[in-house]
Amino acid sequence: MRVQTLGQFIIEKQTDFPYAKGELSRLLRDIGIAAKIVNREVNKAGLVEILGETGEVNVQGEQVKKLDVFANEQFISALKAGGEVCAIASEECEDIIPIDTQVSKNAKYVVAIDPLDGSSNIDVNVSVGTIFSIYRRVSLSGPGTLEDFMQRGTEQIAAGYVIYGSSCMLVYTTGRGVNGFTLDPSIGEFCLSNPDMKTPQTGNIYSLNEGNYLHFPDGVKKYIKYCQEEDKATDRPYSSRYIGSGVADIHRNLLKGGVYIYPTTTKSPKGKLRLLYECNPLAFIVEQAGGKATDGKTRIMEKNIKELHQRTPLFIGSTQMVDKAMEFMQKHEVSTL
Repeated sequence: MRVQTLGQFIIEKQTDFPYAKGELSRLLRDIGIAAKIVNREVNKAGLVEILGETGEVNVQGEQVKKLDVFANEQFISALKAGGEVCAIASEECEDIIPIDTQVSKNAKYVVAIDPLDGSSNIDVNVSVGTIFSIYRRVSLSGPGTLEDFMQRGTEQIAAGYVIYGSSCMLVYTTGRGVNGFTLDPSIGEFCLSNPDMKTPQTGNIYSLNEGNYLHFPDGVKKYIKYCQEEDKATDRPYSSRYIGSGVADIHRNLLKGGVYIYPTTTKSPKGKLRLLYECNPLAFIVEQAGGKATDGKTRIMEKNIKELHQRTPLFIGSTQMVDKAMEFMQKHEVSTL
């Protein structure tokens, strides 16, 4: 059986993008290199002084973990060195990072990234991940601008995530299906392990933080009760599975079938997840695998972006399960959506 590395796979698929002339391939390669470095540090996090908090708070009002800072620096460094992007938007940075170097002067792309999703789980050895989204720039030349990032998710050229768990896996799409690559530590390469990934149309897993039940919209409360009812025809009750690391929860449901819900709450009336660098790339991947992603009412990738760190509720996963959850949301209309 032939082993196909990420680099080989990207080169073979280069003909899908005749306008790109190899830049997109090199950009995806740069992300893969940074992911290997971050994976190495995640794996030895308990052995070196990289755990714990820096004492700083990021733009989201969350404590910044040391490994957050490391991952952010690695991806920014790799993308700057590669010369294929003119600007970066990161969860860890309040403003965009314009890139004005000799190698990036003709760069065609911008990257939006959550360098370490689920970082609150680092200290307890639970899977964490990286989420990234790639757009073609809309500004004409020079360093990238905020305008380059104010594009709907439907304009994404590519998106992916890396999950750092029992194995390290990179999953990405360029709008022509979804492929997964597992890092083989013996050769230091991502190898194709999950070609043409398809998510089941339905499943028996629902994933959300039920600790916030009292703060959920009525539609979500009713849907949870529906999931817990006994009904042989629909194989209910469903199993509740919630890791608390978005990449890990969505990756599991992508493979096994299920729905992941992060709704509005009375504390977060606009939702908590970020549209640009969390929800849009995850929606692109899940849709390409045959699933669905909405805010409970509207398709995620059709939402307008008005600010860099814009938040949104998210209902994502197997199509039939997302549709059923939306039925409950529509039946119990929520004015905050």
